[in-house]
Amino acid sequence: MKRNTMRDYLRLLGTFFRVSLLGELAYRANFWLQAIESLIELGTALALVSVVFTYTQSLNGWHASELLILIGTYFLIGGAINMIITPGMSRLIEQVRLGTLDYLLTKPEEAQLLVSIQRLDLWKLLDLLFGLALLVAAASWHGSWPSPLQILAFALTLLAGAIIVYSFVLFLATLSFWYVRVENILVIFESMYEAGRWPVDIYPGWLRATLTFIVPVAFAVTVPAEALTARLTWLALLGTLALAALALLVTRLFWRFAVRHYSGASS
Repeated sequence: MKRNTMRDYLRLLGTFFRVSLLGELAYRANFWLQAIESLIELGTALALVSVVFTYTQSLNGWHASELLILIGTYFLIGGAINMIITPGMSRLIEQVRLGTLDYLLTKPEEAQLLVSIQRLDLWKLLDLLFGLALLVAAASWHGSWPSPLQILAFALTLLAGAIIVYSFVLFLATLSFWYVRVENILVIFESMYEAGRWPVDIYPGWLRATLTFIVPVAFAVTVPAEALTARLTWLALLGTLALAALALLVTRLFWRFAVRHYSGASS
């Protein structure tokens, strides 16, 4: 049996990217609609920050420039979620319900990879660009650029946060092998992710625990922002990386278990 290499996976991702791009270019008006939507969302977030800091100098220790760094991180992770993770998982739930997942499971490529990248919403790249631009602007306003170690910690925690969110959403989507209407859970997750616009430590204890240990918003947004604002401890960094590795392993095992018990159209 052929063993896929990283080059094979990147080539496969590139193929899906080109196919998605061709599909999106057929409806170019969607680009402008997405641009308007992203600008409105960004403008709303900035307006709320402006209102809050009209009445205070800091929000539980977070200054305005640091909060903008967090919002930039929110847009980066949110862009990745809405561009890759959510479209693929929504399609997976639909395929399980219709019994058409068989077509992917019989492909020679890794099934988990195929379901993860089978649908890309490329215009969500705008959220990534807006988030990156806001990060640069906020870091400049902050008065001191992050050190190389801070940037490295940010990159590692950002990747770890994306892995944790991916694992969490894939776990939820895989429940569709046994339960109907799982997509409602994804909608709830997307709603709770909006809480990531603010640091999780400003919320009441019960909600902070929920956004940390049940819905991993804290690891996706707050922890990377803490890395850029010199708030992140080495213990929190190592814990985040360890959790990402554990989440990926558990989700991988759960996916393989679910596939073995899948009953599709060919059953």
